[in-house]
Amino acid sequence: MYSERKNHFRELENARNSKVLLYVTGDRPGWETQVSSEAFDPFVDHLDKMGVVDRISLVLYTRGGDPLAGWSIVNLVKQFCSELEVIIPHKCHSTGTLIALGARKILMTKQATLGSIDPSVDTPLNPQIEGAPLESRVPVSVEGIQGFITLARKELGLKGEAGLAKILMNLSKQVHPLVLGQAIRIRELIPRLARRLIVDQVSNLDKIEELINFLTSESGSHDYTISRPEGRELGLNIESPNDTLYETIKSLYDDFRNELQLNVGFDQGAAVGQENTRSYEIKRALVESFAGGSHYFVSEGTFSRILVNTPEGQQPGTRDERTFEGWRRIACGV
Repeated sequence: MYSERKNHFRELENARNSKVLLYVTGDRPGWETQVSSEAFDPFVDHLDKMGVVDRISLVLYTRGGDPLAGWSIVNLVKQFCSELEVIIPHKCHSTGTLIALGARKILMTKQATLGSIDPSVDTPLNPQIEGAPLESRVPVSVEGIQGFITLARKELGLKGEAGLAKILMNLSKQVHPLVLGQAIRIRELIPRLARRLIVDQVSNLDKIEELINFLTSESGSHDYTISRPEGRELGLNIESPNDTLYETIKSLYDDFRNELQLNVGFDQGAAVGQENTRSYEIKRALVESFAGGSHYFVSEGTFSRILVNTPEGQQPGTRDERTFEGWRRIACGV
């Protein structure tokens, strides 16, 4: 709970001689959240209360999200401090890694991981997941599209502009052309953003190109994870916490993991229990600091038992009636 995390914020601030800011996007199955521009205003509220300081320690847990939102957030935070460091207790993937590139240094626990920064496009025009609810869509991997084009050229011998046009024509039958266009634009944009962010952490130009090439394409998979030793090999400025600092970071992580039920499956039927309806409030993301309190992204509503028509007849099911979804705030005094 925030009342406990405040104590860990103060411990970290004393240890790092900094002001601590926490950003968590949840990955509970079915209730995942991502780095989003909607978090920008909560960040502004916390930073205004901190004022301009020498150092900010951004504690970050995320599986990724909108690269441009990550770009905006990290540049916003850097305007409020002379030095930014990112503290990674566990997962910091995709857009999270892009944010970490903008720091002066990265503090990683033994279990912490970074990831590739080849993003996926996730829009209402994406292909629908067969058998899933209408709003469930297949993320379209930017590098996956390029991999398909490369494979088609190699296996089918399609060359030149005519070959590329044929590949894209076939691909557009599976993926909406606007999604393909957005994916190609993002693929060109991400390396530019990374180069502009990494200069505070890596100065050697050849090392920068080697690092960015690996993070955007050469890692081979969007799910590839980068440990602390490999991050150092790639040239990142990575620090290891001492035992006392590790305990503080781990306690902070355990606290928000338990509150957001990270990686814990969710069963709507079990949530309703023996009742016909049950109201719910599920926290899904956090932006917090000692001075600014807790902003939390929450979904609220009611689960109801219903009967669903199927080819085998009516089957029991549940309905999610969402009444609110957005950011709320707990004041720092709570």
